[in-house]
Amino acid sequence: MTEGSEVVHGYPHLDTARAAITALHRRLSYDGVLAYASSVSPADVAFADQDDLHLGTQRVAHALVRQLRLPEARMIVSFREMRHAASVELTAGPEYFIELNDRFRRHRRDIGAALAHEITHVLLHRLGLAFPGTRDNEILTDTVTTYLGAGWLLLDAYREDAVSSQKLGYLTPEEFGYVLAKRALLFGEDPSVWFTSPQAYTAYTKGLAQALRDGRQPPLAAAGWNGRRRYAKDRRDAQERLAESGQPGPWPPGHAYTFERASGDGLRVSFPCPVCRQRIRVPVRGRVRARCALCRTVLECDT
Repeated sequence: MTEGSEVVHGYPHLDTARAAITALHRRLSYDGVLAYASSVSPADVAFADQDDLHLGTQRVAHALVRQLRLPEARMIVSFREMRHAASVELTAGPEYFIELNDRFRRHRRDIGAALAHEITHVLLHRLGLAFPGTRDNEILTDTVTTYLGAGWLLLDAYREDAVSSQKLGYLTPEEFGYVLAKRALLFGEDPSVWFTSPQAYTAYTKGLAQALRDGRQPPLAAAGWNGRRRYAKDRRDAQERLAESGQPGPWPPGHAYTFERASGDGLRVSFPCPVCRQRIRVPVRGRVRARCALCRTVLECDT
């Protein structure tokens, strides 16, 4: 929880968030991801100042349990002074104990955001899905919370002005926007209408622009002129290396697409699926249509 201190912006955790999206698709499968096609409704997680603190918290927790498809999980929520926004005790169930920072007694509109992150920890615990290291595992949790329809609350909890700031979660506002946009593009949602924070809306639009760029990278047919020109040069270099040494590489780390030797003397290109980031390999032979084996997206490519 960042309160009053400077909020980090940009995309420092983008690679980890992308890896989390891929890991989630692999763990849940195509049909499992589709089960989360609807986000949690703003009405189900609304918390008015006149609502009873504990009854309202339980109501919001139950709504998030349903959203994350944890029907057997019962959340027992309490409040205490603590450094972080919240914590959860992960056990075999069926009861889970969540502690929220005492500040949420006064800032009730953000209780849903804090609960969403902690209840996703429960989901990941049950799925057996984790990343090594605390930092990466928390980024995984933020990403899964957002991708499965509850994380727009975390982005909406981001507020910043000339004298104060607040942000929940480990992703930057723009990274939350990116993951939320990836979900929106997959399911045809428009989460921007749910934001009460103008800063959250701005972060979402920036994240959406980044997400749209994923679908405009070569060798995808929708790539722009500059990308196509760079790709043609890299392809020519790979073909020359293949002819000279029998290998088209090496390619620098982090390169979005790489060329590989196919069976025989042919060449193929490997690139990330713009939806789930799974690597796809197709032969280099002009216009081809590829289907991602993980998320089943059909992609028009110009290799």
